[in-house]
Amino acid sequence: MRVISMDWRDVCVASYAVDPDVVAATLPDGVAVDTYDGDAYLSVVPFVMGDVRPYKFPRFVGPTFGELNLRTYVTGDAGPGIYFYNLDATDRLGVAIARATFRLPYYDASQRIVKRGDTVEFESERTHTGAPPCEFDADYTPTGDPEPAEPGSLTEFLLERYRFYVEGRGTLLRGEIEHEPWRVQEATYDVRENDLFTVNGFETPDRDPHVAYSPGVEVAAHAPKRV
Repeated sequence: MRVISMDWRDVCVASYAVDPDVVAATLPDGVAVDTYDGDAYLSVVPFVMGDVRPYKFPRFVGPTFGELNLRTYVTGDAGPGIYFYNLDATDRLGVAIARATFRLPYYDASQRIVKRGDTVEFESERTHTGAPPCEFDADYTPTGDPEPAEPGSLTEFLLERYRFYVEGRGTLLRGEIEHEPWRVQEATYDVRENDLFTVNGFETPDRDPHVAYSPGVEVAAHAPKRV
């Protein structure tokens, strides 16, 4: 059942190849590492969550705020999906609802997001009571024209996923999402600070990331269900 409509805007997906065993050790029962050419991936994803609202409500009803997440790629009972380690956001009410209702690992954060021409400046500092600190500071700038991801490409593997899995209170949940195929561009990505790996128990990858940018998509999300 669709429950929420939203826009995902100015999306940057910076994806780092890692050993699949490193990711496998962090996953709950019910999902397994998904790989591309033998590599698992951890993706840092800063973006703007726009006009979050009940499904089919007009856009002006809901809030717009920043979000920053670390995710990986998995397969589960319904097929390929995304597994989230954290989602830091500035909407306190939304964070509380997502944690209580959907069991998503959301955390309160203070963020500064400024767009100068094509460049997005994104800063985030976690403010969630009782949670470990997490800071992030980066710029990203798209290049080229938006177009669909090439079939079979790494970009398609990373972006064309329409469900997520999450562990909450000892239970694995699955949520479905709907949107048009991504239109993506290459992008530059300049990172000054990034605590997302260490706060989630990973070593910071030493390889350069694969970076993709999208101006965004309109999304409908279903309520998560127990797997």
